[in-house]
Amino acid sequence: MSDMTLTALLRRVNAPSDTPGRIATAHGFRSSFRDWCSEQGYARDLAERALAHTVKDKVEAAYHRTDLLEQRRPMMQAWADFVQPPAKNPKKDASPHDA
Repeated sequence: MSDMTLTALLRRVNAPSDTPGRIATAHGFRSSFRDWCSEQGYARDLAERALAHTVKDKVEAAYHRTDLLEQRRPMMQAWADFVQPPAKNPKKDASPHDA
């Protein structure tokens, strides 16, 4: 899904921004993710790779070719859980006295 698809949806539903009088944008979601990564102590490289940012310095880029996928998986799961906490399992969370 492209960022323009998400932006079109946000415009269609008139999603409010933190900035008064503005509509939320897809870039705002990316910015929120980046702030969250910093606040949670994730390495800069992990957050930047998750955002598909490239290393601009050509020398550094030549030596840093990994996508850090395996290291990003737990970070992305933590983000998913933050954005939409897992639903509680009513059977698992039920008290034995509820029966």
